[in-house]
Formats: sequence, structure tokens, C-alpha cells
Amino acid sequence: MLRDELMNMLDGREDDMIALRRHFHEHPELSFDEKETAAFIARFYENKSVDVQTNVGNGYGIVVTIDGKQPGRTIALRADFDALQIEEQTGLPFASKNPGVMHACGHDGHTAYLMVLADCLIRLRDQWEGTVKIVHQHAEEMAPAGAKSIMDSGLLDDVDEIYGIHFYPDYEVGTVFYTSGYAYAGKGGHGSQPHRSNDAIVAASSFVMNLQTIVSRRINPYDMAVVTIGSFEAVGSSNVIKDSLILRGDARYMDLEVGKVIEEHFHRIARGLEEMYDVKVEIDYNSDYPPLYNHPKETEQAAAVLEKNGVGSYLEQVIATSANTGAEDFGQYLLKIPGAFLNVGARPNQAEVFNNHHPKFDINEKALLVAAKAVADITLAALAAE
Repeated sequence: MLRDELMNMLDGREDDMIALRRHFHEHPELSFDEKETAAFIARFYENKSVDVQTNVGNGYGIVVTIDGKQPGRTIALRADFDALQIEEQTGLPFASKNPGVMHACGHDGHTAYLMVLADCLIRLRDQWEGTVKIVHQHAEEMAPAGAKSIMDSGLLDDVDEIYGIHFYPDYEVGTVFYTSGYAYAGKGGHGSQPHRSNDAIVAASSFVMNLQTIVSRRINPYDMAVVTIGSFEAVGSSNVIKDSLILRGDARYMDLEVGKVIEEHFHRIARGLEEMYDVKVEIDYNSDYPPLYNHPKETEQAAAVLEKNGVGSYLEQVIATSANTGAEDFGQYLLKIPGAFLNVGARPNQAEVFNNHHPKFDINEKALLVAAKAVADITLAALAAE
């Protein structure tokens, strides 16, 4: 059977997944600067019977199209490959060789498992029908991020369903967690620059305080919303009144309509400063990370497939869980394409576990094979669906 052959093939390629993951971990690159990473991925597909589109979107995105033995449904699988501006402190023998840059969110593992799964699907292409599109996405970590631009390229316009996963070190290996409906928060990043007149610090302080009234007075208390100013930059002597400064922050929410309310009132409050304090305000507000909405039908079907085929084999549990307040630009794909984004347990074998974006973050490499098999099962079921 196709599934048995695919699973056996993945078993035999576990060392390849680990080697690829370690290569990417050792050579991380920041969002929009992943030139060498993208070139390495593209070379992997050379001399294979696939169509490879490089430099997709607003950066180094790659879309690989694998055709089966005859036309059918089109399923997309996505993994991101950018790293973070963090000085690694893991002490791993394959730790980052690029100072101040680290794969601290598991994107090295995402890319490694998907490359090997893609290669196995290519080798077995005469046994399945339809098309699989492999989306190697750049710049997930930094706005304006890569997902929207890949969608805008039109290369995924024919996709019937899309799937992706994220490794989490606080979940045990062998577990998959899923959320039907809103699963990750949307994020609007914003900056405000009151300057050129009067005391900018007084005006900005008022702005920071008034922003909190958006959540307390403009948002239904049953809706999730958080508005944060995380950076207040007003460099200079303590006895000099500042005429300019920069504020940076973000807003998180679980519903697109809530996001619109936050942005509308953010602009109103910022413009009000100009009249009240006689200052000039420049605003940069972007909404590059919409709430990630897992389509219930596809999510439940994926969970059912994993329960049936995975549990007792490569999985211990498939668990429904509540939404995650983190942001993930996979939500851009799900605005137009049905699908789901799942979390895969990757707890390392160590006493203390460090979460995503920590300088000591690491994953259990056994999770690579688990992810490959889980996504393989979901893919085969989606290709065969009517």
C-alpha cells in the first residue's frame, strides 16, 4: 500500500531530516536575508521531476510543485525557514555560526522534515493522484512577513487545502495539539512618533495610557484583545525636554473585526494628540498577521486521520486545545484556502525546557519524524478526499 511504503521510506530517512535540521541550525539567516538558506533548499530539488519557483513573493520564497500520476486535488504544505536576532546559548555542537542569529523557533526543523517528506512524495509520485505544492516560506518572523506576498503571487490560487505544523518544546514528543476555529492571535504592529513641538514625552505618555482604553472601553469583554507599547525611545539628557521620540508596540486579537476596531481607535487617539498637545504625529500601523483561523471541517478531518492512523503507531495522543495568543502568518493562507495549522510536541530530553524565542531553545529531533508522518497521513487523506 502507498501509505505503508511512504511511512517505511520516512523511517529510513530520519537521519537525513536530522542532518538537514542541524545544517540549517548551524547557518541561520534573518527574515528577508535568507539568501543562502533559499539557495540550499533550491539545490535540494535540482534534477528532480518537479517545478521549482524561486524568489516568490517579497523575498526568497520557494514553491515546489509535485504532480502525481494523474490530475486530482491540489494540496499545499508549508514550512518557514527564517531565524531570529538572538545570540544562541544552547551549547549544541551544531550551534549557530552566525553571531547574533539563531533558529530559536524551530523553523530549521520545519524545513528539514518537509524537504524529506517532499522527496519521498516525489519518489512515490506514480502511486498517488493530484498535485502537492511545497511552500518554503521566507520571513515568517518579521513584518510584513512572507505569507501574504506568496498568496499574492497567484501560485497557490489552485490549492484546495493547505496544512502546516509548528514544533513546541513544552509538549511531549508523540503528541499533536489542534484547535478548530481561531487558533493563533492576529497581530498589528504600530509605531507613533510625536515630535517637533512642545514636550513629546508628555504627549507620548498620554498616548500610552489612553491606548489602554481601547481594550477596556471599545472591545467586548468576551473578546480577546491586548494592546502593548513595548518600546519608548526618547534618548537624551535627563534635564532636556524632548521634542521627538519613537514608540513601538503591537496589538493582538482573535477576530478580524476586533482588529479593525483597535486600528481605528489607535488612529483616533494618535490624531487627538496633535490637537491636545500641539505636536505632529507620524503613524506606521501594519496588520501583517491576521488571526489564524483553522477551518473546522479540515481541522477535524485531519485530527480524525491522525487518531485513526497515528495513535498507537507514531503518536501517543491527538489533543484538542484552546487558542494560542502567539502570532503566526500562516493565517494569511487560511484567509483564502481551507486547511489547518497544528502543533507538534518536541520536548527535549533535558531537565529545563526553554520555550520559543529563548536563547537556549531546542527541540527533540525525534519530533521531526513524527511531524513528517503526521503531515504525510494528512496529505494522503486530503488528496484522496472527494
